[in-house]
Amino acid sequence: MSSLEKPDWSKVAKPHDDGAANHLQGSRLPSISLPATDGAEIDLGALEGLGVIYIYPMTGRPDTPLPDGWDLIPGARGCTPQSCSFRDHKQELKDLGVEFIFGLSTQPTAYQKEAVERLHLPFSLLSDENLAFQKALNLPRFTVDGMTLIKRMSFIVRDGLIVKVFYPVFPPDQDAENIIHFLKTGQAS
Repeated sequence: MSSLEKPDWSKVAKPHDDGAANHLQGSRLPSISLPATDGAEIDLGALEGLGVIYIYPMTGRPDTPLPDGWDLIPGARGCTPQSCSFRDHKQELKDLGVEFIFGLSTQPTAYQKEAVERLHLPFSLLSDENLAFQKALNLPRFTVDGMTLIKRMSFIVRDGLIVKVFYPVFPPDQDAENIIHFLKTGQAS
């Protein structure tokens, strides 16, 4: 699927709020350094200012099939459209005071670099391959084909504090728009 195609979200399993992220709003981000696709090490807990962190299970690659039954796992499908939504709305987020955007998954940095290049992402993806960030915040996760993946969610953060949690995120291609709406109105859409 190209980033220009509008996915048919009625054909994928919709996630439901299972309460697994209720503890996150108001939490401090842990001081854990994660490798970024631009070669930096990012300590999300040490970042100052307003930012967005979106977390996704895994990006697929055009040359690699997704795990069997991927569309039947609630919230699994949509990592590329979610990333593209932040790419496409980066300037509007910046205009609203967002100083940084990071995507985060458990995939290794080398794997993530392919997505950054293919999707022309103007921000870095962070790897939590060792699940240190996931464990520190007790983020909801699932396992498929022997991979432990974090469930899709987004945070608005300010000076290391999670001020708003979006969970579950569906449809994923509207994630950036929902965050923009919240930043403009103070209310989730």
